[in-house]
Amino acid sequence: MPTQVLTGTLSSEEQDALSDPRSLLTIMHQLRQDITREAEQQYKLWEPEIQQPSFVPSAQNLAAYLSLRKRDLRPLQTALMPWGLSSLGRSESRVVPSLDAVISTLATIVEPDSGSRPARPPLQTFFQGERLLHENATALLGPASPGRRVRIMVTLPAEAATGFELVRDLLQRGMNCARINCAHETRTEWEAMVRQVRLAEQASGHPCRILMDLAGPKARTGQVLLPEPKTRLHVGDRILMTRGPPVASVEYPLQVECEIPNVLDQLRVGAQVWIDEGKLGTQVDEILPEGLVLKVTRARDKGERLRSGKGLNFPGSQFQLSPLTRKDREDLAFVVQHADIVGYSFVRNASDIDLLQHEIRSVQEERAKTLSLIIKIENLNAVRNLPELIVHAAGKQPLGVMIARGDLAVEIG
Repeated sequence: MPTQVLTGTLSSEEQDALSDPRSLLTIMHQLRQDITREAEQQYKLWEPEIQQPSFVPSAQNLAAYLSLRKRDLRPLQTALMPWGLSSLGRSESRVVPSLDAVISTLATIVEPDSGSRPARPPLQTFFQGERLLHENATALLGPASPGRRVRIMVTLPAEAATGFELVRDLLQRGMNCARINCAHETRTEWEAMVRQVRLAEQASGHPCRILMDLAGPKARTGQVLLPEPKTRLHVGDRILMTRGPPVASVEYPLQVECEIPNVLDQLRVGAQVWIDEGKLGTQVDEILPEGLVLKVTRARDKGERLRSGKGLNFPGSQFQLSPLTRKDREDLAFVVQHADIVGYSFVRNASDIDLLQHEIRSVQEERAKTLSLIIKIENLNAVRNLPELIVHAAGKQPLGVMIARGDLAVEIG
């Protein structure tokens, strides 16, 4: 029975074949062979990037999972259900052992008295993925609090720099990881926050990891110019997005500054610009020397307020922007010295991972393998390149993946 039956609509002949356990067993053998072959080819491409031996089983399983998920498994899973075998859709952490378990059981059904049946995978192998996940989570975020499997991360407010009691109470109430946002405050406040966390650890007896989140090249609105009594923008309004502080103009009374002006040079007429997590949707209507004319295409009936410091998103546009700004590179010296985890924003492809690892090594060589990393997935390229991002990062240091659901939703809809 050809493996092509795993895709598309099945004919009556194919449906009859799938109801036969012998045919199912043949299909499963062929499926396992195809997946292991494709996974080995993929792993060989990744192998030069993997420096941590402990990541090898995870990388091999990831390669097998990507191969498995290229196929429409629904007909096969439906055919396996009457035999009590339908686990392929939940095989993320154990792709090959799941295939082996199904093959072994089908072989038992087909030839119950045969002494040459394929062996079932041992429990240790079958649940290796869960064990690795637990170990990796502990390596990244520390041990979970008693009675919980999850960890709780708290973004520290500015008050934490001088508020020992605040930090201690957060730890006692279950905080496992303290996040310091490098987009706010200065090294003086960061150092004070780190000191309060370490003192609170000693006082409470609760361990706590410190994540320092690099600011990255986040485009935001700067100064805003609105004529009185205009307080809200509506569909059809036109805004001049400027490269510098707005200058009053009769022709363009509504203006807003873009804090990363070179982004404007990479946009074209028709490009989308979303403001404040998508609350205000606009489209580039005209390109001028001083900036871009945006036409409001989406707003609530009562209108939307335009304020400074709000995030900008550009779905569908491709930018040549490094995820590490000059400020990020300067901040890394402090982060490498004080943090357990570094947060990395606006990652798009594997070369971005290589760039950060190079910068960490330039600060302190030995920290490149021990400093944990959390990559933030917040654009379409990062979604498409996620397997490569994981391999390039986790192949060298402890890794976590954060889904930045706000920015990502605006970027991909």
